[in-house]
Amino acid sequence: MDKVEYLSVKIECKPEFTEILVAELSVRDYDSMMETEDGLEAYINKEDYKEAEILELQERYSEANITFSIEEVRERNWNEEWEKNYDPIRVENTIMVRATFHQPEPGFKYDLVINPRMSFGTGHHATTYLMLKHQLETDHKGKRVLDAGCGTAILAVMAEKLGATEVLAYDNNSWSTENAPENIELNNCKNVEIQEGTIDTIKKEGEYDLILANINKNVLLDEMDKYYDRLSSGGTIIFSGFYIPDNEDITKRATDLGLKFVKGSDRNDWSSLIFQKN
Repeated sequence: MDKVEYLSVKIECKPEFTEILVAELSVRDYDSMMETEDGLEAYINKEDYKEAEILELQERYSEANITFSIEEVRERNWNEEWEKNYDPIRVENTIMVRATFHQPEPGFKYDLVINPRMSFGTGHHATTYLMLKHQLETDHKGKRVLDAGCGTAILAVMAEKLGATEVLAYDNNSWSTENAPENIELNNCKNVEIQEGTIDTIKKEGEYDLILANINKNVLLDEMDKYYDRLSSGGTIIFSGFYIPDNEDITKRATDLGLKFVKGSDRNDWSSLIFQKN
């Protein structure tokens, strides 16, 4: 009998918790994760699997109604697996987000090729969709752009396609910083730099005309003053990664710092807000 090397952990949960669980598992020993219709499927070396970790998440996020099942995996074509769960995304009839195994479609001004591998951010999640939508409404031409928590670097790719002349994209997850350069190359981007780290540790010079921050509420509230310091006068910052009820907390923190609210939009209970530095 072949040696079993991996376990497939299939997790079902409320849709709004999928991104949170992806983030939670990404800092553990999981080698790959894919969103599914009911939640996500994660793969881990059998020797590294700890049921207590899943049970702890089940308890911590009790309102997510998490259930899970385990399946032994002897051999797995990872690309084939995520192909099953990755359909093209169309944003505002203007952007098409697809993988290399999808054919481009006529009529879309922007064609983004994103192979997610083990990173999060394909356009499937409402927050990524909202960020892309707001990017379409924001002037990028000749701008310096900072993509905070870049994941697959989909927003950084979009920024260059919209005319940004310099884009710094960073993430503290090594899976993302290994995957992002592949997507930069797939889209023939020349002006995007990828770094691994946080807003405190990345090498960054000067101010940015536009900051893209699709993270989560707690990180945004904690780091917003640092984004403010890096935003040029008159610059724009686009936030997402939080729910509609969180708008009040995000807006209060932003306005207390001196940011002016511009507009917001929502999708499937998730929110995105735009602010400008006076």
